[in-house]
Amino acid sequence: MKKTNYRWIIHVLFAIYMVVLFKLTILRDSFDFHNYMKYGTLNLTFFAEYIPFVRRHRWGRILYLFGGNIAAFIPFGAYLGYRGKKILPTVILGFLLSFFIESMQYIWGVGVSELDDLILNTLGALIGAAAVKMMEKIKEKKSEKKSS
Repeated sequence: MKKTNYRWIIHVLFAIYMVVLFKLTILRDSFDFHNYMKYGTLNLTFFAEYIPFVRRHRWGRILYLFGGNIAAFIPFGAYLGYRGKKILPTVILGFLLSFFIESMQYIWGVGVSELDDLILNTLGALIGAAAVKMMEKIKEKKSEKKSS
């Protein structure tokens, strides 16, 4: 069988990823339609949440917050890269998705809407897209060597 017969699995996995992403970020246990515009918290200070953790040497928590925000969007960027999107449009779409999530967190009062989350999520989309593009270039070079 050809590898292309299994491409649908990637699309299904991406759909599952999106459901999980929305469950973790917006549709949390605290989500309630009655909380509309009541309890939203907004933090526009860059990396303000990290400062107390640095002072208390809670490096694991910093890694969890920092790395988690990046890692959460790597699959998004990788999927769009796999679908043939160029890096800049992928980064813009990653930014827009993150902005949507942060906005919904504020509107529904589920978590803190933070500027640094927006930046780190967008960085994750960039990393995912760049990784796919690098793998494509490596694959091209290998196939060029084989045909030579």
